[in-house]
Amino acid sequence: MIDSQPELFAQPKRSASKILAGVAALVITALVFAGYAILRKRHAQESRSLALSSPAAEPRKPPVALVMVDEALLQGSKTIIGGTVKNTSTEKLEGLSVELELKRRRDGIAERQILALEPTHLEPEQEGRYSLELKAQDYGSARLVALKAGPSMVSLPYATAQGQRRPAERFEPKTVKIEKRPSKPGGFLNTPDNPARVP
Repeated sequence: MIDSQPELFAQPKRSASKILAGVAALVITALVFAGYAILRKRHAQESRSLALSSPAAEPRKPPVALVMVDEALLQGSKTIIGGTVKNTSTEKLEGLSVELELKRRRDGIAERQILALEPTHLEPEQEGRYSLELKAQDYGSARLVALKAGPSMVSLPYATAQGQRRPAERFEPKTVKIEKRPSKPGGFLNTPDNPARVP
């Protein structure tokens, strides 16, 4: 006969802890969602106020000139950078110059240089040239930055195109004569009696 005894160790009820964990998870989720909503609303307000405070973007003006950039030409220790500017508008352009950005080889710092056109005044469909001579070892690259006009150096809208290509390098053929030393049959070229440097 087995006596029925009351259980000495009762299992604690886990349903209360599960409910508490579920409520905590819901509260944390709600807090994260509310924070995201607040940040999104603040970002939308800042974007709207920034758009209202900045002036409206002006429509792009059509180009008034075509700038043709020639490939750099190497002449000895010098590099020649140049190109042509063509007036594609119906008006006379006065006081024209181009602005170039030059990168130094030594430290990579960019310098800006303004070159006047020759001639500086262009009638419609007329062309002008610009040119700059640099030491090849000083600068690694050059880039067109702007087209300027007038004494106040107002930037003009322009289009770019490939200019003159660098001519292909021609090498003069050289004939090299190698003198053959007379040698004895079975003899060596380099002996203690006749020392010669071996290449």
